[in-house]
Amino acid sequence: MSFDLEAPGFREYLVGRFGLEAREATLEPLVGKASGIKEGGYGIPYRVRWQAAGGPRTLVLETVRPGEFGHEDRSDRAGLLLRAFDESGSLPGHVVPVDVGALRTRGPAVSLGDSSEFFILTEFAEGEPYAADFDRIAAAGRLDALDAARARALADYLAGIHRAPASHPSWYRRRLRDLVGSGECIAGVADSYPVPTGFIDAALLREVETLALGWRYRLRERADRLRTIHGDFHPWNILFRSGTDFTVLDRSRGALGDPADDVASLGVNFLFFALRTRGDFSGPFAELFRLFWDRYRERSADEELDAVVAPHFAFRALVVANPLWYPRESEELRRKLFRFLISVLEADRFEIGRIPQYLERTRP
Repeated sequence: MSFDLEAPGFREYLVGRFGLEAREATLEPLVGKASGIKEGGYGIPYRVRWQAAGGPRTLVLETVRPGEFGHEDRSDRAGLLLRAFDESGSLPGHVVPVDVGALRTRGPAVSLGDSSEFFILTEFAEGEPYAADFDRIAAAGRLDALDAARARALADYLAGIHRAPASHPSWYRRRLRDLVGSGECIAGVADSYPVPTGFIDAALLREVETLALGWRYRLRERADRLRTIHGDFHPWNILFRSGTDFTVLDRSRGALGDPADDVASLGVNFLFFALRTRGDFSGPFAELFRLFWDRYRERSADEELDAVVAPHFAFRALVVANPLWYPRESEELRRKLFRFLISVLEADRFEIGRIPQYLERTRP
């Protein structure tokens, strides 16, 4: 949804929460410089700025746009933002949440009885999305030392947050259930495809979902894999400053899950950009994928990752193959992504060395 400082009660909320100086706050859409290949999104972030007594104050405001992906009802959208506020502050390196609230049809943004849409405020973090590095690498056609260092730093970060086992009686099954059936994951993304789109039709999407359901039942007893995760660890949610210094944004879908979620979320983007730039799994992005994957395996000592990552790769590949999110990609690129995701769902274990073979299957 679009947002306006003059939305009922919002300026009064800022004054009540942050002091009289916030009366002069300004608000503007927060537009990054990263790759323009990705469109869509769940909402537009805004930068909120004012001059406080101690110096300039900058926050980021986010809401969730009504619509598909399980965001149809106000309660759906409120739940996402309440969870983000509750859990993002506990993740190392994550941008700091400041407050969560709701607009009202009248009066200051306090009581929720007559509220309309919820919002979250976080501290502003400097930096450029990691996706900007992808644009630079694509233009140069090669990696430099910083690119390798950043891939290693991201693998080390994930290995660190994934290190300690977590205990919860139902969260692992919940995350698998959401992975296959929630509005934001495989079922919801499949429903968002405008079908038919070239070779993509309802029968193909049903095949993907059927294979993914088999993985839910294969993995549902693996609660021993439950760890702290980010949940949406992709290049637009990672802000780099100088060197390997970075902050992460927009932790999603719960604080706990399978580490494979985070690894696949970033890894599939290396594959995606390799296909965009080379047409196959070669070149600098293939090199980055292998570097990231091998470093994570070394630092995490996760010997079971190959055997559990398939449905997570399938979900992320469905996203980047979706013309709703990436409208300018070729049918051939989408076909290769579907070949990849179906191949990994059909295999007992993922093997990074077999990606070229996954892409060469005869269908779809």
